[in-house]
This record gives sequence, structure tokens and C-alpha cells, in this order.
Amino acid sequence: VTSFLSIVAALQSLPFQSTQSLDYKALNQFRRMILCVMPDSWPVFDYADYGCYCGKGGSGTPVDDLDRCCQVHDQCYSDAMQHPECWPIIDNPYTELYDYSCDKKNRKVTCSDENDECEMFICECDRKAAECFARSHWNPDHEHLPSDQCH
Repeated sequence: VTSFLSIVAALQSLPFQSTQSLDYKALNQFRRMILCVMPDSWPVFDYADYGCYCGKGGSGTPVDDLDRCCQVHDQCYSDAMQHPECWPIIDNPYTELYDYSCDKKNRKVTCSDENDECEMFICECDRKAAECFARSHWNPDHEHLPSDQCH
């Protein structure tokens, strides 16, 4: 399973003809949510290739709490794809748009009650991951971790 953050990294490196595409908007939405709770972070760079789960796929035991955030987020997206209110393909968590608000002063994200059940589930996946990132320490030793260190 390709993780969300590896897709973010890949999309950031591609030349876009239109920034209005759904996939870019959905991915950018998560990036902005992370920036709401961590305004000084660089989401694409900080989380695109970290530990065993932040970035390309995911396997083994998370190396720390931050990597565990990515593992939980990956699982949440897998759960969204199986959610009874999420239609396959149409409600893909990698492309689904949802509504949320950002309280910059308190660094708090709130998913809107206007979301349908599937949108709310995906929004909560992203909100919980962003808040988890904010609580977790980023260890430079875990960036670009070789996959053979993920057991």
C-alpha cells in the first residue's frame, strides 16, 4: 500500500498544468492541515521519507512515535477505503475533498459538520495525523531510513 505522504512527495516534484486537479487539492489540503498545527514545519520534506511508514509504503515496526503517526494514518486510509459510507474510487481518501477550519491562534483543526460521513472519516484521519505529528519528535536519524531496517 502506497502511503499518503509518499504520494505527496511525488506530486510535489511533478510539474502541474493545473493545480485544480482533485488529487492535488486533496493532498494539499492535508499539507495545509499539518501547517495549521505546525506552522513552522515543511510537511513535504519532513514526512515524505521518514522511518518505516512516512513515505513509500510501510512495513515492520515503527521506529518512533512520529513513524507510528504515519502507520496509524496509513491504516486509517485503508479503513476509509473499506468504510460502508465511502464509495470505492469516488471516495478515495487520496482524492476526497472535505471541509475543515483552522484556528491558527490555538493551532487546532476542526472537521466541519457539513462533511458527509465518508468525508468526515477521512478528515478525521488527516486531523489526527496532523495533531500526532505536532506531538511527536522529528529525529534526523530516522530520515531516509533504509527499508532493510524496517523489521
